[in-house]
Amino acid sequence: MSPGRTDAPSGGAVTPSATASGPSGGCVAGQADLSVAPGDPVRRRLCVRPGTTVTLTLRPRLDDKRWTGVLSSAPALVVASGWRLDADGTAHATLRCAGTRGGTAQVTAAAKAPDIAGAARPVFTLDMDVVPYAQEG
Repeated sequence: MSPGRTDAPSGGAVTPSATASGPSGGCVAGQADLSVAPGDPVRRRLCVRPGTTVTLTLRPRLDDKRWTGVLSSAPALVVASGWRLDADGTAHATLRCAGTRGGTAQVTAAAKAPDIAGAARPVFTLDMDVVPYAQEG
């Protein structure tokens, strides 16, 4: 594995825009871009360092469903701070991790058909492990 790229074990790749100096133990630090396309696994795991910002790009779906938003199970740890839906159906979410805290959060992306009543259902889950740097001393 090259130092500029971290592969997600359950499919797809995460490309960090910047990484912290020194070994990161396989976790992404700084900024990372994650893209989800039709046919990709519906669940992924991502290890990040505190303070990391992840840009999640959700490509247009092949069914009649459209992306409606993302939700974090632990907003104190990972917060969805931005959401944009393009005219072509591509959705973009910005996920910001806590600056010092570690833990696990599930970020779910929901979709629904626009002409069907009812709530949107989760169709993609990102399991985010926020792993703090080791303390010395």
